[in-house]
Amino acid sequence: MASRVGLSVAEDRTDASAQIEQALADIVKTTGAHLGAVYLKVPEDQLLRMVRVIGVSLRVARPWSMVALAAPVPVAEAAREGHPVWVGSHVELARRFPRTALALPYDVAMLVVPLSTGDTCWGALLQLWPGTRDPDPSRQEEEATDTGARLIGELLRQAAEEGNPLPPGELRVVEPPPARYEEPGAEITERLPEGMCALDLEGRITFYNRRATELLGVDESELLGARLWEILPWLLDPVYENAYLAALFSRLPRSFTALRPPDRLLAFYLYPDATGISVRIVPTEEAAVPDEEPAPAPEGSAVPAEEPPALSFEGPASPGLAAESGDDPVAAPTVTERTRPGALYQLLHLSSALTESVGVQDVTDAVTNQILPVIDVQSLAMVTVDGGRLQVVGSRGFPQEIVDGLQDRSLSADSPEVRAIMTGIPTFHPHIEDLRRIYPNIAVSPDTAACAHLPMFASGRTIGAVVLGYNRPHFFPPDERAGLTSLAGVIAQALERARLYDTKNQVALGLQAALLPGVLPDVPGIEVAARYIPATTGMDIGGDFYDLIRLDDTSVAAVIGDVQGHNVNAAALMGQVRTAVHTHASAGAIPGEILARTNRLLVDLRSNLFTSCLYAHLDLRNHRAHLATAGHLPPVLLHPDGRTEIIDGPSGILLGIEPEAQYRTFDVPLPPGAILALFTDGLVEVPGTDLDESIAEFAGHLAEADSQSLEELTETLVRRAAQAGRRSWGNDDIALLLIKVAAV
Repeated sequence: MASRVGLSVAEDRTDASAQIEQALADIVKTTGAHLGAVYLKVPEDQLLRMVRVIGVSLRVARPWSMVALAAPVPVAEAAREGHPVWVGSHVELARRFPRTALALPYDVAMLVVPLSTGDTCWGALLQLWPGTRDPDPSRQEEEATDTGARLIGELLRQAAEEGNPLPPGELRVVEPPPARYEEPGAEITERLPEGMCALDLEGRITFYNRRATELLGVDESELLGARLWEILPWLLDPVYENAYLAALFSRLPRSFTALRPPDRLLAFYLYPDATGISVRIVPTEEAAVPDEEPAPAPEGSAVPAEEPPALSFEGPASPGLAAESGDDPVAAPTVTERTRPGALYQLLHLSSALTESVGVQDVTDAVTNQILPVIDVQSLAMVTVDGGRLQVVGSRGFPQEIVDGLQDRSLSADSPEVRAIMTGIPTFHPHIEDLRRIYPNIAVSPDTAACAHLPMFASGRTIGAVVLGYNRPHFFPPDERAGLTSLAGVIAQALERARLYDTKNQVALGLQAALLPGVLPDVPGIEVAARYIPATTGMDIGGDFYDLIRLDDTSVAAVIGDVQGHNVNAAALMGQVRTAVHTHASAGAIPGEILARTNRLLVDLRSNLFTSCLYAHLDLRNHRAHLATAGHLPPVLLHPDGRTEIIDGPSGILLGIEPEAQYRTFDVPLPPGAILALFTDGLVEVPGTDLDESIAEFAGHLAEADSQSLEELTETLVRRAAQAGRRSWGNDDIALLLIKVAAV
């Protein structure tokens, strides 16, 4: 490992905390990473917390210090699944982890590895490099990272076994290397016509020349130790601080132009390294920006130049935000403050978790599993209004008696959540005594020391409230109040979409279920099992169908098909196809003729949707199957000896295209004890994989059937197909029909 760097730790170097900090410093020095962080699992909260960081200050790191373990982000994936995650650029980050790219909109490359010993994962190690580096980590970087991660994992294990684990709630900074020079070129910079200043990793000014004070229009006494955007009102907009953050995270030069009132444009050039950022300030002769136009966004910023940030919260909270906050001066701050860019991106990151939610349960899960841990809230309840009473749609952390007390509460009740709904004003109580003083009869959880009640706005009205509980006193600064209030609004919009989805989805699924056979007929000589799984994304109705038609005492017909599309038209056409096939089969037509007659019907209907269909007439007396197919996937036959056969006979074109299309009937043996599997492409098709290979893989799974019942076998086939395909169900409907011929 590389030589040691300065650390802000105790004198005792045998302490596990100091050794972990030393290991982290050694790792980033060896790999050349400019930022490193150690995250620890907090299993009881389903959370990862950053406990050590090098390369940025606490203030900068804090918005990214907590990650829900269930979140689809690199740190959580590495800790959850136990494998390294390498992301070579911000473009790749946006493609693979869009929520992380939103929360960290800087040009960086990223490597995250789990911190594990044996079967225990303690957390994850994160490193960042500039996004301009090589697209893949070098062997030296990988080896140094692996060695360091193993060392940190072992130190964490030893500390836990000795009863002195690293506290997951304590975030500490490993100090950067010391400045290279005591006097950083003071005389040289005084001779330059440009303004020069240096910022540390906190963004504070550590050096400046006289020209900088002239260009900025400030007294020398104001600069040292201050942040530019705090002492200069015209640099207060978060997009300017975002340029600093972009340089800090990416370690790449950044620049922006700002208007110093009334009419002087200044260009700022930022040059970062491991110890801080050097800033050049140059006057520019460009025309001044009109007062009504927003300042231009810095290079590399995620905020577009033509409009202000969509969620840029400004100034102190409105008077309503401070209502009922008690007499605590911190609870009702008067300091004008804007939301910091890191907090802004973190809010966007949390909000994006809700964009992936579909139904009400999805929204509830996203809030309780991904959002609640990250905003450091111990208890949460979401209530909506239905028929003049409150309905709890989701909760976590509150005792059941508190949740039961909210359920069915009348809107005439005198309670904080009802008041938030009726007035639309959020309330914040840093101490629970504030709440008791206003509502002396309210039931409060003994674990709640502070709380907030946030109205949920959607479609121009208040639909409910979010109740937050903290297990210790919690002061709400203006930016946090604005962020929580806005997050409640995002939750409300997600709930509205989810309720609409659930309503439409229930109608859709009910219609689709009505078009499928409720109970398959009981036919002597065969055993049948079917499985239908509707698509789980979107609200459209699918067109997959199956049927079993009893023809006489010794013969039965099996049908499976897939109508193109996912909408009401597809479902209607599916019902017509099923009816037509059933009618022609009952009339005694042979398989090829049944498909030809059904095809002519669909052509006459002039539908622009096409249908695949497989019809199988099973002759149980002679142990033969007569089949015809219209562009459908071939069935798979499992022979009694365990051998599988993909029955790939002659196929006609899809139904509904050519009015005179012909469909050939072909025969295959159907020995006693065999299983015939009919299925739709949703079961086997995997993007990027050859369909024939996918069908062969499914046949292999069928061949592994043991003494399972046919019902159990359908479950096994669906589960194994999912595992083999490494896919998430929801892209297409699935229909599976298994028919087992009784053994002689």
